[in-house]
Amino acid sequence: MVTRVLIPSGALGLGYDAEALARGVAMGPDLIAIDGGSTDSGPSYLGRGQSKYARASTKAEWKGLLVARAAANCPLVIGTAGTCGTDSTVDWLLDITRECLGELGQSAKIAVLRSEQRPAEIAAAYDAGRVAPLSAAPEIDAALISSCTHIVALAGAEQIAAALETGADIVIAGRATDTAPIAALPLMRGDHAGGAWHGAKIGECGALCATNPQSGVIMIAFDDRGFTVIPLADGAACTPHTVSAHMLYENADPFILHEPGGHLDVTGARYDAVDARVVRVEGSVWVPSDRYTVKLEGARVAGYQTILMATIRDRRYVEAVDQWCADILRRHSARVVERMGLTPDDFTVELRVIGKDATLGPIEARHVTPVEVGVMGIITATTQERANEIGKLLNPFLLHHPLTREEEQPTFAFPFSPAEIDRGAAYEFCLNHVLVLDDPMAAFALEVVDA
Repeated sequence: MVTRVLIPSGALGLGYDAEALARGVAMGPDLIAIDGGSTDSGPSYLGRGQSKYARASTKAEWKGLLVARAAANCPLVIGTAGTCGTDSTVDWLLDITRECLGELGQSAKIAVLRSEQRPAEIAAAYDAGRVAPLSAAPEIDAALISSCTHIVALAGAEQIAAALETGADIVIAGRATDTAPIAALPLMRGDHAGGAWHGAKIGECGALCATNPQSGVIMIAFDDRGFTVIPLADGAACTPHTVSAHMLYENADPFILHEPGGHLDVTGARYDAVDARVVRVEGSVWVPSDRYTVKLEGARVAGYQTILMATIRDRRYVEAVDQWCADILRRHSARVVERMGLTPDDFTVELRVIGKDATLGPIEARHVTPVEVGVMGIITATTQERANEIGKLLNPFLLHHPLTREEEQPTFAFPFSPAEIDRGAAYEFCLNHVLVLDDPMAAFALEVVDA
């Protein structure tokens, strides 16, 4: 038996090649699977429980996949709905789905898999010893867990399989591992377990494993010995190199991939070119674990932020911008402490030099003198009002601060007026832990709705 899983894109919202998708539908897939998001864009989306992608873009692409699902007459599965997979973003996509089905004149059975966890229940699990740290996990306690605005558990293949077993036409899942929506059906049908997980890892980002990565669309064909990767866009080809290299993507170990219930070992995998476009993979091994765990992701408010930006073109100041920033930080911090009665622990101020080393900071290895730089001040404090007040104290430094006492007062440029921009709550990830489960469904909720 061969299980064909059609993957339109690395994530809903990134776009896909409609012609390539149609080719995939014509091949008779057993499942269409797509990821809905990840942690790539930082903790704010989880912290707020909101999607990164525009509703209009999400609706347009999802509507196209609903059409493809109906034409292929197979289930459509999305994991990590709405970027972060909270209950609120699952409901957001469920609302879009109902809207699209109404416009298309379709009806569907929808399985809704929820991954969100109540902080109080995770805190109790922590106290009971059922929350364990991963490598480099931060120190946590029950109070920190309770401070999270949202916590999600990453569903694996077992939870996606439970949703598929309802006979649903569409599965909208909360937070899930990127591989689970792809691996679930091959595992349910008895395909090679190592091949199911390995092929799911290769296919999770769509055509990133091919020579035309922006095309999005690929087909993975699973069987009892391994899997075959088939790119579907014009000009796209897979090679043993492009396929094997994807094990390096977002993975600390290129040979081991941890998932709920075990880990994948590709040390002995063989990558063979079937032809100039298609690659066959065998030899991957799935190693079950002694206990079943799911990864937890949590975010909480780290403070409230105000930002300012000034642009500098004076060559002398551009060349000495590090010295200039260091002097501003020293003087500004002293002024905040003096005039606002705060301690240095009550706030943080960063000055990032855009165009010089704003991305890598002190580890930047390339050093050139740019024509101009932007200096961005980032203030974080316990309240928005406090952050904004600290920003107002920073304002005159960024506008007029001289390098030395003796020289004339300079004037730099603010691109905005007012210069202070309130960012609101700033969030941080605060969990890098797993939850131990006796039953894979214990931390998840599954419901079926008709639309």
